[in-house]
Amino acid sequence: MKNLVITEEIWREGNMYTAYCPELDVVSCGTDIEDAQKNLIEVIEIQLEETAKLGTLKAFLEDAGYDLTTSQPTLQLDKQVVAFNQRTVPLGGL
Repeated sequence: MKNLVITEEIWREGNMYTAYCPELDVVSCGTDIEDAQKNLIEVIEIQLEETAKLGTLKAFLEDAGYDLTTSQPTLQLDKQVVAFNQRTVPLGGL
């Protein structure tokens, strides 16, 4: 069994948390960070199971950028997040 390395982006929106996986373009939410993370993994597992049933799992993962020809037990993208920052940019003209 292979493993998949993903990125989790966690956002707070009011009193809810949104978890997003940009590689697979999958999102979920929860009442706290842990709940949002748990729900995201559940949605990803369902997505992978359903695409496998449809026979499109390989295409889905290749479209996401994963190299399925590797013999490594873990699939990850060549690109990796190295920073995620909030910045303030001036709004000229307002």
